[in-house]
Amino acid sequence: MKTLSRAALVPVAAALALALAACSPGSGTTTAAAADGDAPTSLTLAEPVHGVGYLPLYAAQDLGYFADEGLDVEVTTLTGGGHVNATLAGEVFGFIGGPESGAVANVKGADLVTVANVVNRGNVYFVAATGEEPAPGADLGEYLRGKTIAGGRYGGTPNAILRHVLIGLGLDPETDVTLLEIEDSSAIPSAVQAGQAQVAVVAEPQLGLGIQQGLWGEPIINPLQLLGPYAYSSIVVPRATVDDDPELVQAFVDALARGQQRIEEDRAYAEELAAAQFPTMEPAVLAATLDRAYADGLWGGSVLTEEAVETALEVARSGQILDDSAVPQTFDVIADTRFVQD
Repeated sequence: MKTLSRAALVPVAAALALALAACSPGSGTTTAAAADGDAPTSLTLAEPVHGVGYLPLYAAQDLGYFADEGLDVEVTTLTGGGHVNATLAGEVFGFIGGPESGAVANVKGADLVTVANVVNRGNVYFVAATGEEPAPGADLGEYLRGKTIAGGRYGGTPNAILRHVLIGLGLDPETDVTLLEIEDSSAIPSAVQAGQAQVAVVAEPQLGLGIQQGLWGEPIINPLQLLGPYAYSSIVVPRATVDDDPELVQAFVDALARGQQRIEEDRAYAEELAAAQFPTMEPAVLAATLDRAYADGLWGGSVLTEEAVETALEVARSGQILDDSAVPQTFDVIADTRFVQD
C-alpha cells in the first residue's frame, strides 16, 4: 500500500530565498526598546499547533515573565510547516518545534539554531479507533500491518516518530501500512471519526479530547516512554539573531525558563492555565491529560542535552525526514547552549 499523500512536505526550499535576505538580527521583532528603556521589545513566536506541551511558554506569557524581561511576546499558530517558513522568511522571531526541523532547513541552505528546550519527550501517542483496538497481548507490529494510520504532515516531528516506531516494529512505512499524512493535524480526529483510519498518532489535547468524545481509548503505544529524553519541542531561531542580538535571545530564554520551572513545580497552576488555554476539555479529561504529562516526564527543564537533541535527529533520520549525509547536523551544529545552563 502506498502513502496517500506526501504533498505535506515543508516547502523549505521556497522559503530559503526569503530567509537568506530576511534572517537578520531581531527578525520577527516589531518594536525596538526605546532609548529610555521603557518601551518593550515586541516579538512573535510561531507554534505549529496549540498544545498542552507548550504550557511553559504560555505560563511565561500569563505570569508576566516576558514582560519582566522587557518583552512583549505574541504566539501565533501556523500549521502545515508555516512556523518554519515564517522563521526562514524573517516574519517571526523563531518557532517552537523540533530541532530537526531546523536541521532539515539547514541541509537546504538555512542557518537555524536551537537555544532552549521545552518538551523533553516525544510527545505523541498511538491510539486505536473505538472498535479497532488490538487484542490484549497482541504483537503490535502484526496488529498495525495493513492498517491506515492518520498522522501529521510528512516532514513534521510527529510523522518522523510515527515512521521511526513503525520501522522499530519491523514494518515498512511505505508498503506495510497506509499513511494518511494530514497537513493540519487538527483534522486527524475527523479522519478517525469518518472511518478513514483505524489508528491515529496524536498529541495532547487531541488525545484527551478524543477519549472524551469516544473516538479512541487510552494509548496503545507511548513513544514518550519508548524513546526517553527527546528534544521534541525547542526554541529555534536564526543563527544571525543569536550572533547579533544575544541579549534579546537571553531575555526570551530567561523568561521561558521561569515558565518552565513554574509548570514543572506547580501542578495546580498548570491545571488552571490549561483550563484557560483549552476550555473545551472537561475537567476530568484535563486532569487525566496532566496526569499523563507528569507521569511521562513531558517537561524536563530548559537545558538542551546532547542525548535529547541527538535522539531527535536520529528519529528524523530513521523516519526518513532528515538526510544530512551531505551537510551533517549534530548537537554541536544545531544547539547553542550558552543561554541556559544546568
